[in-house]
Formats: sequence, structure tokens, C-alpha cells
Amino acid sequence: MAVFTPLSDAQVAAFLESFNVGTLTTLQGVTGGTENSTFFVTTDRRELVLTLFEQGEHEELPFFVDLLDYLDEHRLPVPGTIHDREGIALHSLAEKPALLFPRLPGRHPDAPNLNQCQALGDTLGRMHVISQHFPGQRPNPRDLHWIRAMHHKVLTYLSPDDQNLMKDEVDAFESAFVEHPVLPQGALHGDLFRDNTLFEGDKLGGIIDFYNGCTGDLLFDLAIVINDWATQDDGHLNRERHDAILQAYQARRPLNADERAVWPVMLRMTALRYWLSRLLVVYVDPPAHDLTPHDPERFRTILKSRLAHGALPLPEAPS
Repeated sequence: MAVFTPLSDAQVAAFLESFNVGTLTTLQGVTGGTENSTFFVTTDRRELVLTLFEQGEHEELPFFVDLLDYLDEHRLPVPGTIHDREGIALHSLAEKPALLFPRLPGRHPDAPNLNQCQALGDTLGRMHVISQHFPGQRPNPRDLHWIRAMHHKVLTYLSPDDQNLMKDEVDAFESAFVEHPVLPQGALHGDLFRDNTLFEGDKLGGIIDFYNGCTGDLLFDLAIVINDWATQDDGHLNRERHDAILQAYQARRPLNADERAVWPVMLRMTALRYWLSRLLVVYVDPPAHDLTPHDPERFRTILKSRLAHGALPLPEAPS
């Protein structure tokens, strides 16, 4: 998180008057690394998070509001948006779209333990069961169609071996998904890395930053989680963390035969998705603000490890 549009105490105090949240006492800009301006807001009644949307498709913000509110109504640990006294969540502040959220408890887990992995797997499985009934639609903006269209833009910046690696993988993904074209669908988080979760000890306090949220293959979400949460520095999978997540997930939503068949390919595809998106930021479309891009090499390493060693055996769903 970062601040690109500074706000004064007076601006925020006036903004809060439309909401039934109390009177501003302190305002703190939050530093870190995303594309929006984020503030911790303390009133005489509660702790809040205020986000100004600096980039992206603003017409898609109602989808995120609806998704967060839907998941919150189903008692998932997400920051359901705060609506004003007229029932409106999406506002404008400093000429930017603005949303107000409750501040959820906890900290990001740098090195998640097995209890935290189990908690994440359980919650993601529960979320995916619920999200299959969410009525909103936003096609996955980083699926295979996007990979196919965008990977040509980075090829000239890669070594001949990496060019061939990327092109061969895109071909392999297309072949695999022709054989398994219909996977279970629902609403996804789309970017569920460790730094998008908050834990108090072993308790999952919140899943945050749904701005890659979309609808699509539920397996896509799960593969992103495994590639981040259960991967060691050398790119290899950690069996204990892998199994803790997947056993807890499948206790809520068992994977079907098609998902199990395409699982190794989905792990590779989501690794390539992040390798490609980070290459695009470095070489083709740098961020509008002065942020340090994420290192693409991390996901090249993961992709090569998945190719060399394959996927670990999937745990069976509990009976």
C-alpha cells in the first residue's frame, strides 16, 4: 500500500460526515507497494481503512463492492465496504473514487506455519463454495486468453531459451485446456498472496485487496495460493504446507476429476502469469507511480521447478 494522493485531516473529517462511523481522531498514510492510496483512519468509535483508487478501470469498482459485501454477508473474514447513511459505498474524494472499510486485525505471515496454512485452505475452500453462487460477473483479466495475447510483448527481452520456454508453455496450456475445457467456476480473489492476508497468531483475521477479483476457474485461485504459500526459495514445493492447505481446502470443496487432471498445468500457468505480468511492468508498461517492480525471476524459478519436478500428489478429499 502507498500514498500517491495526500489527504488532509480536514478533507477526511468532512468525508466521514456522510457515514455513521464517528469523528476523526487520527489519519495515517500507509506505505508499501500497491497502485492505490491507502490510509488508516481512527475515529472516536472505530478503526477504518480508506482507499483512493489511482489506476485501473473505475467502472469495475461496483463489482468489487458487490463481491466484498456478498462474502461479508456470508461471514467470511473480508472487509465488507462501509456504506453511508444513504446506503452508498462508492464515493469520490480528492477527485478519486474512494471506499471505506473496517480495519481487520492481524499481520501478514512472512513464513506461514502449518496452522496458518490450514486456516487459509479452510477459508478459501469455504469462500469458493459460497462464491459459486455470487451473481456478479467479471471475466478473469489474467487468464490464458490474456497470456496468449500478451506474451509476445516480452519475448524480445528474453534469452532464446526463455523465449522458447514461454512459447512452449503457452502451447502446452492451450492443449491441456482443450481436453478439460469446463472447470468449476465462481468468484475469485485472483491474487491471494501471503501479503493479502492478516493473521492474529494462527487465526486468520482477514483476506484483503480484492482488486484482482473476478469470476473464472476456482482452480486458478488455488494454484496461485500454492505457488506462493507452499513454495520454498529455490522454487520447490514444501510438502507439509502444500498438504495442509489442500487437505483443509478439500474438506470444504473437493476437487473433481477434471481439476485433478489439469492441476499440474494450472500450477505452471499461474506461475507464468506472474512471470509475464512482472516482465510487462519492467520492460513494457512501467507503473504510473514511482514503485519498485516485483522481480520476475521469482516466478521464472517457480515455473522451471514445476516443469522439472512436476506437482506433488494431491491429497485425497476427506470422506
